[in-house]
Parts: sequence; structure tokens; C-alpha cells
Amino acid sequence: MGKIDRFEDLIAWQKSRLLTCKIYQIVKKAEFSKDFALAAQITKAAVSTMSTSMSSSFAWPKSLRPSALKLSPQSSVLSPGFTLMEILVAILILGMVVTTVLSSFNMVFSNAETLEASASTFDMGRTCLARITLDLENAFILERPPYKPPAIDSPPDPYRFQGSVENRGGTALAKLRFASRAHVALDRSREDGIAEIVYYVQESPGGGLRLKRADNLYPYPRFEERSVDPVLCENVKSLAFEYVDAEGTVFDAWDSESPRIGNATPTMVAVRLEVGDGSDRYGFQTTVALPLVRRKSG
Repeated sequence: MGKIDRFEDLIAWQKSRLLTCKIYQIVKKAEFSKDFALAAQITKAAVSTMSTSMSSSFAWPKSLRPSALKLSPQSSVLSPGFTLMEILVAILILGMVVTTVLSSFNMVFSNAETLEASASTFDMGRTCLARITLDLENAFILERPPYKPPAIDSPPDPYRFQGSVENRGGTALAKLRFASRAHVALDRSREDGIAEIVYYVQESPGGGLRLKRADNLYPYPRFEERSVDPVLCENVKSLAFEYVDAEGTVFDAWDSESPRIGNATPTMVAVRLEVGDGSDRYGFQTTVALPLVRRKSG
């Protein structure tokens, strides 16, 4: 057998090429032209025959065999793979990328949780202020007549309006008591009537202050802070009520049964509430005009 330097000199490849050309001519006929899948499969098999005959029969010249090539250590022509240093650098870069991605995800989730907590605090304060406003807008006051100032040692007026300031946890916080038609039946009963509403601040078991609302229908029991009273706000920072009389004078406290007030009720009540913690602190305020007003006795 003569020396073969090119794969085109291989007899097997030459015959395979003739077979492939013949097959291409056959598949162009009408019997095969409509069966695209069969024609494609046969032509691919023919081309594969040429490639197989070339790879199995052709011998590389000695001058081009890898063992005959004299490559320097720095040459990468026949490099079997990455060096240890390259692998370590790749691992380092991958670690930095993964760390950056995870940090970004953690930041996104942390911001989402912070925003959710902030929105929850804001909604809690807004809902609390709306509840106080509704109760005051439905305040019930007995006007003259038939109202008569209570005599000495007689039971207090069940519809009296009282506001005071108490110290809780070193903070001066307001307390408000009045009668209102805005009774909420927590036991799901459908009882309606005039209820005694008391807003007071209490220390939370876990620390901080919370605003609670007592709601009892007539005849009113003696007021006591109870665990069953619903909590309107957590993390209360400040609560203040200001009372405006018929002449426009503003008071920090009010007692409709005191001689100084003369059995009168305020015409308006201003509410200031601050809730939250740290940077998530929100202040709310409003002024409510009472539906009924009892003037100061002469």
C-alpha cells in the first residue's frame, strides 16, 4: 500500500463518496421526495459512512502526531485542562458572585419585611384613631332637662364625661371615659344601647405600652382594667386629649361633675396619638365635634 497523506486517497472514502452521491440522486426521485423523514435519515447515514471510513482508515503522519510535537510547558495547544491556580481563581470568582447574589436577595427580603412592619404599624394607628373618632361622634349626653346635677352622696351621672392624665411607665398618658351609642358586641350578641366607653393605656407584658378600650352596656359595672378588654394599639408612645369648652378654652383634663366645670361637657375633643418604635413612629391627630353639648350650669 502506497503512502497516504490525505484522507481523499483512501479507497474506502472514495467508494463511500460514490455511494453517498448515488443515494442523494435516489432520494430526489418522486418515491422519496414526499417522505422527508426517510430521505433525511438515509442521507445522514450516507454522510456518516464517509466520516467513519475516514476516521477508521486514515493514519496521522508521524510529524503531526501529538507525541512528536515538542511543546514548551507554557504552550496551551495540547493543554489537558485548567491549572490548579486557574481553578482556584474560578472558584473564588464564583464564590464572590454567589455571595453578592445572596446578599442582594437578603437585602430585598429584609426591606420587604421592614416595609411590611412599617405598614402594619401605620394601619394600626390609623384604625385606632378612626375608632376613637367614631365613639366620640356617637357620644351620648343627657341635656337639661331632664338632666339634674347629682346630689351629694348620690350615684354619679352615668353619662358623665371625664378625661384625666395618668403616669404609665414614666410617661404622662391620657385616660378618657364617656357614654356612647357606638357599642361593639364582642360576644356577637345583637344588643344595642348606650355603652360606657373607657380608653386607657396599660403596660404590655413584653414591655412597652398599649391602648385598650373598655365597652360595657348600662347598668355599668365598676370600671376595672381587664385582660378581656381589646387592645387597639401596641407600642404607644403618647396619647393626649384636649377638651374645648363653649368659650373656646382648652383643657388638658375634664370632669363634667366637678364644680369648676359646672356639669358642662366639652364642645370638641382633640386627639393626639403616637405609635411605633425606632424610626417607624407615626403621629396621628384629629379634632371631633361632639353631637350634643351640655352648657355650664349657672
